[in-house]
This record gives sequence, C-alpha cells and structure tokens, in this order.
Amino acid sequence: MLRRAFLSFQQDTSQSATVASPRAGQGDVGALFNPDVAGRPRAPTLESDNDVVVRNTELKLRCNCGCTLDIFTCRTTDFTCTYSPALHREIVALFADGKTSEGVIAAFVDKYGEKILMAPKPEGFNIAGYVVPGAAILTVGGIVAWIIRRRLQRTAEQALDQSLAPLPGPGVTDAEMERLRRELAEMEQ
Repeated sequence: MLRRAFLSFQQDTSQSATVASPRAGQGDVGALFNPDVAGRPRAPTLESDNDVVVRNTELKLRCNCGCTLDIFTCRTTDFTCTYSPALHREIVALFADGKTSEGVIAAFVDKYGEKILMAPKPEGFNIAGYVVPGAAILTVGGIVAWIIRRRLQRTAEQALDQSLAPLPGPGVTDAEMERLRRELAEMEQ
C-alpha cells in the first residue's frame, strides 16, 4: 500500500513537472518540493569571486553583520547573511579599480573604522593586545611552577623529619637514638 502511494506521488509530480506553465519551484530539472527553502536568489559565481588575492584580503577583514567571522568565511558558510556578499562585491570592485590588497584594506579601514580588521594594527596601545596575554601566561605559569616546587620541598622535608623522628619502642634510650642520628647523618654525606 505504501509503495502504491509512493508511485502515485511520483506520477503526480512527473505529470505536474511537464505542465507548460511555469510555477514557483519548477525548472528544467524538475519540481522543487518546497521552493521557500531555497532562499533568496543569488548572483552567479564569477572567476573573481574565487581569486586567491580576494580571498586572502577577505580573511583579514571582519564581516559587520555581528557574526565575528571574516568576510570570506561568512559569505561561504552563512547564506542568510546579506552583509558579507555586499562587502565581497565592494572588495571585488576595489580590486577591479586597480587597488592592491593593502589599498583595499586601507579603504575599508577609512570607511568602517579599525573595527573592520580581524586583528588590530600592532602600533600604539594595540601592542598591549599582543604582549599582555603572553606575559600573563608566562607569569601565571611561573607562579604555578614555584608553588608546586615549594610544596614538593615541604613534603620532602616533612618526610625527612619523620624518618629522623625517634621511633617509639620498648628499651630504646636517648643515647641509642642519638647514635642512630649520627650514623644516618654520616651516611647522607
């Protein structure tokens, strides 16, 4: 029964695909079950869209849609974003005008501000962004190593103190314990 229903569905869709009047979701290949899931129409991909210089430039610039991704990653992974395709077209147009990668980046910084860069320029106060995290990691690592070494020394000293402590036992005199300590001290040297 299920097979019959499926075959009937196939016949219905194949007959509706051959209808001469075009409907939404119909094309040369056949009918699209739900045309709304296809999204908005996109411009065809050009050779300049996949240019290595354009891609490398887009990787240095942040998309301003709020996703914190670079323009290339946003436009190739988030197909709902309307900002990254517009920024990409702007970059391609700047390259078509003869600008270099540095010129495109400078034009974007002039237009959108330094927040458009994926990493701040290493000048002025921005140097702190490059130096402070590394210095903090080294400082914390040094403090942790010092604490661990100090605790290991304390436990070693406590173990040594306990080994030299007089052992309780019947018939052990203070003179015998003193002789035992002297012999142990001579053996350690």
